[in-house]
Amino acid sequence: MTLKPAGRENRLALETSPYLRQHATNPVDWHPWSTEALASARRQDKPILLSIGYSACHWCHVMGHESFEDEATAAVMNELFVNIKVDREERPDLDRVYQIAQQVITHRGGGWPLTMFLTPDDHLPFFGGTYFPSEARHGLPSFVDLLRRVARYYREQQQQLREQNHRLAAVFADLTPSAPDPAIRLDAAPLAAARTQLERTCDREFGGFGAAPKFPAAGSIERLLRHWAASQHPQSPDLQALYMATLSLTRMAEGGLYDHVGGGFARYSTDAWWMIPHFEKMLYDNGALLALYSQAAVATGDPLYRDAANGTADWVLGTMQAPGGGFCSSLDADSGGEEGRYYVWDAAEVRVLLPADEYAPLAQRFGLDRPPNFEQRHWHLHAFVPVSEVAATCGACTDRTQTRIRQGLQRLRDARERRIAPDRDDKVLTAWNALMVRGLAIAARALDRPDLEAAATRAVDFLRERLWHDGRLWATHKDGRSHIAAYLDDYVFLADALLELLQVRWRSADLEFAVALTEAALAHFEDRADGGFWFTADDGEALIHRTKAFADEALPAGNGVAARLLVRLGYLLGEPRYLTASERTLRAAWSAIERYPCAHAALLDALEEQLAPTEIVLLRGPQALVEGWRGELARLYAPRRIVLAIGDDIDDLPPALAGKPSAAEGIAYVCTGTTCEPPIDSFASLVRRLRDGVGR
Repeated sequence: MTLKPAGRENRLALETSPYLRQHATNPVDWHPWSTEALASARRQDKPILLSIGYSACHWCHVMGHESFEDEATAAVMNELFVNIKVDREERPDLDRVYQIAQQVITHRGGGWPLTMFLTPDDHLPFFGGTYFPSEARHGLPSFVDLLRRVARYYREQQQQLREQNHRLAAVFADLTPSAPDPAIRLDAAPLAAARTQLERTCDREFGGFGAAPKFPAAGSIERLLRHWAASQHPQSPDLQALYMATLSLTRMAEGGLYDHVGGGFARYSTDAWWMIPHFEKMLYDNGALLALYSQAAVATGDPLYRDAANGTADWVLGTMQAPGGGFCSSLDADSGGEEGRYYVWDAAEVRVLLPADEYAPLAQRFGLDRPPNFEQRHWHLHAFVPVSEVAATCGACTDRTQTRIRQGLQRLRDARERRIAPDRDDKVLTAWNALMVRGLAIAARALDRPDLEAAATRAVDFLRERLWHDGRLWATHKDGRSHIAAYLDDYVFLADALLELLQVRWRSADLEFAVALTEAALAHFEDRADGGFWFTADDGEALIHRTKAFADEALPAGNGVAARLLVRLGYLLGEPRYLTASERTLRAAWSAIERYPCAHAALLDALEEQLAPTEIVLLRGPQALVEGWRGELARLYAPRRIVLAIGDDIDDLPPALAGKPSAAEGIAYVCTGTTCEPPIDSFASLVRRLRDGVGR
């Protein structure tokens, strides 16, 4: 029996996606992407209007208010098209395919909202774009005028349309990576080339890469940190790589990209100075940046990075936890109908809220004593002056000045909580939750915060209970309902996160879960002919193109995470199949890596660990003792090292680990690749051994 929405609500009222539900009262006769909608278009011979967006997207809201809420526009849409609305966060497979198609057809960059017009029989797009205004402006026709032109083109230009679709289908066929050259020899050349490319594009004054808009590029910054770490032994350290990484981290943490009042990072900066962000906050960005700033805090000892990591973790735990233990997807850029309204300030308002001894240093530090930096009338906090200089101006010591600034920020936080808050997209996405679990696990080690480990464990238990069924994952969960077959990213991101969490505390069930996820990825996503992994499963919905992507985008490439996961698990468990699959993935991606190495940071991390295998340190003994050893080793930045502390009461270990027995006074096993050294029976000896291998 098919459920029917109530009243004026359309079919989107029955969906779990908050983005789709935002459009449930539109006069547009929306369908979700479904066999029913596609069959309706085919039966009526109506072209499909496909609209793809997401909950936190500002221009998606604008187009929704201007066009989809308008009765006259909706009437034209309903007459001429079968209208399908898609949440890109639930259906990244559809979004990837039609973003590519839009760029091929229009020769312009993609984005959201994505507006595509498809033929009803084969679902190939014949026209498209992103945002279209309700009235003609900026060289764009009005949306209603565009709708009528597209419908007329579909009716009157069938032969031309089919020829274009034939060419588009050929383009998609060419996008499938060809079989790798069997003579390929994996080497370190792309690692050095990426380092050179990043230096060429690095902004030497403000950090980051390229011009505005600027994205955090966590993978590129981590690549520089890893390059610096690898260069420390036996060669001289690459201090330029460290400089580029720390410059970017410092500018982002001091800039408006970071929320100095509430913690967490916005999605990107609209300018080159990291001053004014696009205010939406995404779970995946903050998972990656939480991990990165925690790693940088260990690598450099800089308290700014520790503060940014702690602030981000506190924001995640305070704002983004969903009931049951998972994490919500995003916070909107808008509140009260205006972008950034929740975050920006009036200087007079701040002066009233804060005592004079707090206002003066805070105003100097964050620019409230300067002209407004947001739309000529408001201020968005951006750290202009170092705390040490503020202290000198105020005639106070640095510690006291820092305390007053923090007290002032807390008062602003209390005041801000009385404002209309941005909407929160509270669906739980498996892949994004996995990135946050990874970030929390790394931060728990680096910051010595057991609460972060506990939050990561709750999220893992939620995902296993609600989104893992009969050996397969679901991609999304909301309101008690899990659905949509999971993608490659869901499987490998979660398995990778579990491996990080095992380094905080041992739980055999988590290793078993990671192995099960890895086996499922190999069974359903691996390209057994040419290597690498498809984005969708072998039994998933057939779309106009099945993607196999190697480059990082907003998220790290699933193929890169899979390759690194497989090499790490392969050495940890002594499983040659995993090592072979990892190497096959790198070979499949090799031509893409060679062409533009810095676009493939996740794959470069895997390549690095193929060429210089992961060092695994296994600590066995009384639980409290080995936990103490593990905590001390967490103070060392060693990105190619896995440290596992397994108490002597654990007896359900796989053979590769069970063969390394415990000892009453504690014992350490150090293995590099397939070679294990003699056991080390004192912590001092272990530290000396690991310092000899600095840079791992």
